[in-house]
Amino acid sequence: MSFTTDGSRWSDVWIAAITRGTTICGEFLAATALALALQGAGAGGLAVSGLLLAATLPLVLLAPLTGRLADRWDSRTLLITVGVLQSGICLLLAYAEHPVLIVALVGLLACGLAVTQPCLAALLPTMVRRADLPRASAIHQTAVSLGALGGPALAGLLVGQFGTRVPLLLDAVSYLALVGAGLLLRTRRGGRRPAATGTTTGGPAPAWRLRRDPLMLAMVVTTASVITAIGGINVVEVFFIRETLSSSTTMYGLVGAAWMAGMLPGSWLAARLAGRLSDDGALVYGVLTTLGGCALMVVCAAFVPAAGFLIPLWLVGGAANGGDNVFANLLTARRVPEAARGRAYAVNGAAVQGGSMTGYLIGGALLTVLPPRPVIAGLGVAGLLVVATFVPFVVRAVRRAGGLPTGRAARVSERAVAPAGAPGIPAVRDGADAEFATRWTAR
Repeated sequence: MSFTTDGSRWSDVWIAAITRGTTICGEFLAATALALALQGAGAGGLAVSGLLLAATLPLVLLAPLTGRLADRWDSRTLLITVGVLQSGICLLLAYAEHPVLIVALVGLLACGLAVTQPCLAALLPTMVRRADLPRASAIHQTAVSLGALGGPALAGLLVGQFGTRVPLLLDAVSYLALVGAGLLLRTRRGGRRPAATGTTTGGPAPAWRLRRDPLMLAMVVTTASVITAIGGINVVEVFFIRETLSSSTTMYGLVGAAWMAGMLPGSWLAARLAGRLSDDGALVYGVLTTLGGCALMVVCAAFVPAAGFLIPLWLVGGAANGGDNVFANLLTARRVPEAARGRAYAVNGAAVQGGSMTGYLIGGALLTVLPPRPVIAGLGVAGLLVVATFVPFVVRAVRRAGGLPTGRAARVSERAVAPAGAPGIPAVRDGADAEFATRWTAR
């Protein structure tokens, strides 16, 4: 596994984390503002699900391409170029009025996210020593959670006072953080430039395949399936809070922020636990457990008498979501060769977004025939059933992997695909233990 063999570059970790947190805040700000605008204009569940689909479909369809871009192109060039383009697109979105144009521009923004998300994710393990990856991942997740925490709450306040234009203009400014990161980060990947580890990242990407790694396959398939079951909550939530529970736009923003607030302690607790886990199979069990926690909170949400009761439930659900993200990111960093890491994160992101996309369709369709409360209950129960169904699948995958020590599979795989004459794979230091516009994009 290719981590840096020098001291960890904590300044780069903080720059990347602040950048991701800033852009996440802008993304949630825009998504929440647009959802509230559609609901306020009398649009139904299918209209909201259509908007969310436009924000996720490019991440699924473009994953094979954007993952390779993140591995083969200079990360600095990608961040600067995409940051400028996304800022310009969001500026146009602030003044767009026709629904078709709005959906098209949201789709273009998602195309940029499909590039920058795996690019930044793949950079993080290259910035630090393997022993420091849990802490670096928790810092990154904390910044993401803070950004996602502020976005919905800020949108709820701004939409009520100024409409949707001001939040979208702020979103346009937030994307300039990508330009700043491209200029300031010392760690770079892709192109013909060697990574910080000394591993060459240019040229053809190694022959890494998801289906050849039973643990990664189990994690990705299980996550996608659970999110498919409960992802419709992102569509139903706005109608449940605003209509069924008769709450304000501000309360809607605060409830959405509660989930992100819960991700803060969840990510740090998971990072502390993950650092002590020497077996990759335990990380997959961690993913399964936290996904079950998210589904359970959705079930409980269906029985609340007022929107305020959703806040403690969403705090717990967010903590489980934060833990899931840390476990999944660490498993990917441990088992995937550095030169293929961009593709791995893109595949994982596509699975998450694909599950969310299907969930949006399910949620929007159910709202056309059922009120929000039974829809939420059904989604949560479906999520728990999916978790229970996948327990035997995950257990078999862990047994098939044979309990490989942490990182061994990735180091063996990386040596197997290294071209003749390539620099040697640096040894990991002895004694080192390991790290939606929906809430699920926080990965």
